[in-house]
Amino acid sequence: MTFDASPLALAQALIRCPSVTPEAGGALALIDALLARAGFTVARPVFSEPGTPDIENLFARLGTGTPCLLFAGHTDVVPPGDRAAWRHGPFDGTVSDGMLYGRGAVDMKGGIACMLAAALGFVAARGPDLPGSIAFLITGDEEGPAVNGTKKLLDWARARGERFDHCLLGEPTNPSRLGEMIKIGRRGSLNAKLTVHGRQGHVAYPHRAENPIPGLLRLAAALAADPLDGGTAHFDASNLEFTTIDVGNPAANVIPAEASAVFNVRFNEGWDARTLGAEIRGRLERAAGNAVRYTLDLAPSNAPAFLTRPDAFVDLVADAIEAETSLRPKLSTTGGTSDARFIKDACPVIEFGLVGETMHQVDECVALADLDRLTAIYGRVLDAYFPASGQTGGPPSSG
Repeated sequence: MTFDASPLALAQALIRCPSVTPEAGGALALIDALLARAGFTVARPVFSEPGTPDIENLFARLGTGTPCLLFAGHTDVVPPGDRAAWRHGPFDGTVSDGMLYGRGAVDMKGGIACMLAAALGFVAARGPDLPGSIAFLITGDEEGPAVNGTKKLLDWARARGERFDHCLLGEPTNPSRLGEMIKIGRRGSLNAKLTVHGRQGHVAYPHRAENPIPGLLRLAAALAADPLDGGTAHFDASNLEFTTIDVGNPAANVIPAEASAVFNVRFNEGWDARTLGAEIRGRLERAAGNAVRYTLDLAPSNAPAFLTRPDAFVDLVADAIEAETSLRPKLSTTGGTSDARFIKDACPVIEFGLVGETMHQVDECVALADLDRLTAIYGRVLDAYFPASGQTGGPPSSG
């Protein structure tokens, strides 16, 4: 079997694999064939968990020595939504007016295509005998519950003695122009549900009932009244956002028995789930006193805040970006969660990928020129990380 290993051809081939979570859709089989042909040792373990779908994952490595540079990402995508709203089929991989259209074009099959093209080109030019190792860690569960994906794949690799020195995760990090932003960390995320308990009754006889709505408003105001913090050197201030309020009451003449509110907190490295939960409970206890009966349900969190301190590896990637785009990328911790929250426990991890303006949208698309530039950036990273004989430089220490 022969393959066109250009970033465009690889991105088109991956987009044409309908890998909506939890379906692999043939995407991992395609990557397996590509990497195996280049000399990588490839495994595709499937992980399971009661109540969640089985997920196929991929791990590949070329070389056994150190240092090891790990490329990471996901081939699963969100559903396309209304297919009739797309100008081009979401799984067709159509090129039009200098853009590649399709679900996953930027999040993140396009990024994986660039990683593959850069790695395959590097190995073809330099040969398989590297002063170290290149590895790929690809999951099919990033857009889903993230239970049977990267975390278990890392545990699986660790049990087999795999060790990594640095990781580059190819999530779309740039707001509007390739080269603008590297993610060096992510905020944590905590979900919670607050329920205030009352007593149902007729609105004409309020003394026979206990309306929970004023109590809910009182507690919600207490949670939102004061900032959680003022931010840190690398993180914005933590923020608490209410996402829904519900009383489940269709009748205008009935005082409801309960009122609830769901909220999410995105927090910086000054908090963890335990300390943040204690702060939330403290605010509620002080506001409720003996007047409001309530329960608080804090959901288990697998999304802690983390930071990869700016170091020589960050500089190496930033230098490669600047060389190709003439932009010095901003070091950021903005945005939602990613699988970097799991990888951080295995090695230092940073994120850099395509422009994310259209991710998860109808007509998701990427500029063809950006596919070529990102491939060149990843190629420069490989050249700097594994300098040829006689060249200076090399991989930075992982500490």
